[in-house]
Amino acid sequence: MSEQPPRISPKPFNAPPQGLWRATPPAIFPPILGLFGLGLAWRKAANVMGTTSFIGEMILGAVTLLFFFAVVAYMAKVIRRPGAFIDDLRILPGRAGLSAASAAGLLFAATLVPYSTPLSRIVLIAALIAHVIVALSIVYTLITGPAEQRRVTPVWHLTFVGFILAPLSAVPLGWLSFSQMIFATTLPIAGAIWLISALQFMRADVPPPLRPLLAIHLAPVSLFGIVSSMLGYEGLVMAFGYIGLTALAVYILGARYLTKADFSALWGAFTFPMAALANLMFSVALVQARDGLATWSLFPVAGGLILVAATLAIAYIASKVLQLWAKGKLSKATNASRV
Repeated sequence: MSEQPPRISPKPFNAPPQGLWRATPPAIFPPILGLFGLGLAWRKAANVMGTTSFIGEMILGAVTLLFFFAVVAYMAKVIRRPGAFIDDLRILPGRAGLSAASAAGLLFAATLVPYSTPLSRIVLIAALIAHVIVALSIVYTLITGPAEQRRVTPVWHLTFVGFILAPLSAVPLGWLSFSQMIFATTLPIAGAIWLISALQFMRADVPPPLRPLLAIHLAPVSLFGIVSSMLGYEGLVMAFGYIGLTALAVYILGARYLTKADFSALWGAFTFPMAALANLMFSVALVQARDGLATWSLFPVAGGLILVAATLAIAYIASKVLQLWAKGKLSKATNASRV
């Protein structure tokens, strides 16, 4: 009796296409943004606390390579099907991730300032163009999408206030007037987002899975303070410094509320606000030291403690998110587009 050939099961009709980086999730970028901010905070800590500059530069070098890899992985998907970019922007994790991606480019420009002024200038211009494209594309998806998607969320800070990251490199590059314009334009936008978000919060609670996004509200406070120190707005630096500390106390008291849901990619929203707050504390300390306002100050101590806590938290969150990506679970968890 002849042996029967093994039966070959047909492929599922709706099987996802196979190939490298066909479903790269934008959710990989918020932790990268946080890592860039962490490296810049360690760089500033060297000026305030006398720590070695090697730590900050090592972090910035490593995250630069990771950023390049993530950009290549995401562009591989978009090149296959350009419409995947708009598809990703139609969902909240996609809007947060792609806004963080272009914002990370702005921090990459700040990373390059001590090494190459021409290269930093080129990266800054490219990142600004990318952020404008992302912001306009998000406006398009909000207008053409369902009305419920137009609800103001903390992610709007990343998208529409994220331009405030540009002065971190623009001021050292000599673009003072441009930086002042960015500051004056984005501050009222941030104020409007804070106000509308507060009114929405008073009317309805935030679902537990989305609560980590509330941490993003802290990022503009820190960034406006940092940029104020670079522009010479010393009164604003101190004001944002105290607001930042007050907000931190509120977040610490509400930690259980913010983390009630299980770990998810949205925890990436905790990373860059923590790094920015540590940087703000050091910025206030530098202003105080320059003006001889105090021989001892709370701000460098707070900055050191926040920096240590941020280093541990950001490293943990980034590693968890990257592990989800490596295992192929992140794209499904965040509903990222496939090509």
